[in-house]
Amino acid sequence: MFSESPIGIYDSGVGGLSVLRAIRDALPHESLLYVADSAHVPYGEKTQAFVEQRAQALTDYFVSRQAKAVVVACNTATAAAIAPLRRRHPDLIIIGVEPAIKPAAHLTHSGVVGVFATTGTLASPKFATLVQREAPEVRILLRPCPEWVTLVEQGELSGPRVEAAVRAPVAELRAAGADVLVLGCTHFPFLRDAIQAAAGPGVPLLETGTPVARWLRHQLQELGLLREAGPGELRLETTGSAPALATLASRLLGTTLEAAATPERWR
Repeated sequence: MFSESPIGIYDSGVGGLSVLRAIRDALPHESLLYVADSAHVPYGEKTQAFVEQRAQALTDYFVSRQAKAVVVACNTATAAAIAPLRRRHPDLIIIGVEPAIKPAAHLTHSGVVGVFATTGTLASPKFATLVQREAPEVRILLRPCPEWVTLVEQGELSGPRVEAAVRAPVAELRAAGADVLVLGCTHFPFLRDAIQAAAGPGVPLLETGTPVARWLRHQLQELGLLREAGPGELRLETTGSAPALATLASRLLGTTLEAAATPERWR
């Protein structure tokens, strides 16, 4: 691995682009290879074995592309597969994402924190361990919102349908006393405006992109793999429709982008 090697980032679909956005802001010189595993979206309703198998396949693909680090930009995949991935590739920087329980526990005044995520994340032993470790004295309210993933994958970020989908889950957790809300899926930051409007202007919404980017920078620096100069390239690939990914990613990231199909053997 060299400093010029790319960083691999993947998610079941386009949600991980919220993490990629934070990484580009923090590490503008790095070359990024993003894979949307859109042929298998959403992960949240899949079995752990299936999500782990996809994680291994995509990480092997990044290794074949000489990636110096891999970011699993999906809460469900992190919960299901981060430990076996690290065993399989002990010399590779592998960073996952997890709901921002620790900062939420510090911010709450009511002692109640609401977490929006996928069914797979909320049901995972890893999430239960995270809550017990970081917020044993806080009441954590869990609300799976798989329909929010579908909205983002369809490019619906605002409007009546989004407002209707967001209104009831947010109201439910707010009525139960939650004064901090955690966006525990990387898709959900793209619905941030609608969620904030439903929650109220003073309610913190916590996501994970910036802390992940900060930790990635630290890891690269520790190993002397940080790229210090030159423009970083961005390549988007998908196991699904490349034109659909290009259109949606361009909208989500606010710039015109192209996308390509991931090689057949990795789909």
